Amino acid sequence: MQEIINKVYDEVKRRCEAETNFYGMGAWDHHIELVYKLAVANSKKYGADKDIVALSALLHDIASVTNKDFTEEHHIIGAEIAEELLTEYGLEKDKIQLIKKCILNHRGSRLAKKTTPEEICLADSDAMAHFYSIPSLLRMVYAEKKLSIDEGAKFVLDKLTRSYNKLSDQGKKLVSKRYEAAKLFLANDIN
Repeated sequence: MQEIINKVYDEVKRRCEAETNFYGMGAWDHHIELVYKLAVANSKKYGADKDIVALSALLHDIASVTNKDFTEEHHIIGAEIAEELLTEYGLEKDKIQLIKKCILNHRGSRLAKKTTPEEICLADSDAMAHFYSIPSLLRMVYAEKKLSIDEGAKFVLDKLTRSYNKLSDQGKKLVSKRYEAAKLFLANDIN
């Protein structure tokens, strides 16, 4: 299994490095690899299969970095890409189906019912990554979106609040200190 994980790791990183990746290497450095590390580290706490969450985490945004036009439906197209790659790499069909289910249900904005520990672990790790990559969120709001200081801080705080609210109870426990620190850091009130 580790050989397949290594191949997927290399393939996703290669796609992130490609000039055609609209999101640049930041998608890898500040999100995908981070989601992967969080999912693997937390898999035991969720009672999830470590190999399934490792592969799901690596592949969860593969569609977006492959083609920017896939972003809106990246969970659907990503599941298809994952099936193609994992079949090519010789992974068992039942494991591929579980990975596809994780990818299909990872989006917090879809609020899909998650029925397996692997789905919950991936969805939480995806949302938790925002609490570990606040500098990249700040770069986005100030350098890319060109927001004012107050607008940027509010945007990031709102994004973190949405991410926090989408977490399972287990996920909330894992990032609650980071969330509270972020709220203090980003608030512009004196109280």
